[in-house]
Amino acid sequence: MTQIAKAVGVSSATVSNALSGKGRVSPKLVDKIRATAAELGYVPSNAGRALRTGRSNVLGLVLPDISNPLFPQIAQAMETAASNAGYGILIADSRGDVSTQTHAIARLIERGVDGLIIIPRRGTRIGSVNCPVAMVDTPSTPGNTVSADHWEGGEKIARHLLDLGHQNFLFVGHDPASNVQNDRIGGMKSALGNTNHHQTIWVETLVREQGDKTSLGLIDHVNSGVTAIATTSDLHALRVLTELQTAGIKVPDQVSVTGFDDLIFSSVVSPALTTVHMNMTRIAEIAIAALTDEIEATKAHTQKIHDKNGTADQQTVKADTSKVSMELMVRASSGPAVSPATPNPNGETL
Repeated sequence: MTQIAKAVGVSSATVSNALSGKGRVSPKLVDKIRATAAELGYVPSNAGRALRTGRSNVLGLVLPDISNPLFPQIAQAMETAASNAGYGILIADSRGDVSTQTHAIARLIERGVDGLIIIPRRGTRIGSVNCPVAMVDTPSTPGNTVSADHWEGGEKIARHLLDLGHQNFLFVGHDPASNVQNDRIGGMKSALGNTNHHQTIWVETLVREQGDKTSLGLIDHVNSGVTAIATTSDLHALRVLTELQTAGIKVPDQVSVTGFDDLIFSSVVSPALTTVHMNMTRIAEIAIAALTDEIEATKAHTQKIHDKNGTADQQTVKADTSKVSMELMVRASSGPAVSPATPNPNGETL
């Protein structure tokens, strides 16, 4: 800043005001100072600004498992929304472990983030986090800020399959302790009523009992009359498609398969996957807006207490819970129900 001031022939204070948009500096001089700063390659010091303002203008984003293709898409949506609000993003990966998540949250707070967006693992204790937090999970999760309406998404999938004439369903989830997956299956069950048969299998439970290479046993379910397999994620739908196709069972001619989340590969697998789309852009906008409002409210409240008592007291403001509707994406993997007496290519009766 001293070099810029010397080059333009003004004081460092004038340069500071021009670059920050504060003080009384003529538009013509502001343009000249900023042009000189660009020529000299000036980059503002966020660390210095944080010391002056007590704000880093950086948010922390804690993801459950960045290897899952859903979460990079969420991260991109959050980064865009944060950038539009004037914030940067630091990302931490829980790698599917609550303890790792706890350490990740602590590291982000140590780095001075103004607030956190957390997509939690089960067992997360948000109440112990000493900074503003927006939580993105499911409406049934206590303290949730915003999420897709997972229950509604499950209802839409089930109604679509019912309209196709299906009456015997298999639900495939991963983690029986997941609030999101339980809401999705809960929505499916609520749409079926009492006149339709359904079963649920949990992949994590099967793996724990039988090992990583275990079969889902789909052939037995299909042979017993299942005509529709609804999964709680597109990743599991892909696994279901693979197991069925390996066994020579045609989708959707003999059994329909649906997913959840509308991941990037869902429209290009064969057959293209019927699923539900999550509006991540809208979810990110609501989460970032709620968090930045909370940051501003916390700052104002802390300053008020500091001015009154001479001590700072961290406070948070609870955001309203929001549900974002999910959109049914009908593709080639779902079709009309078939009679249980239809033979498959191996000569067995379904």
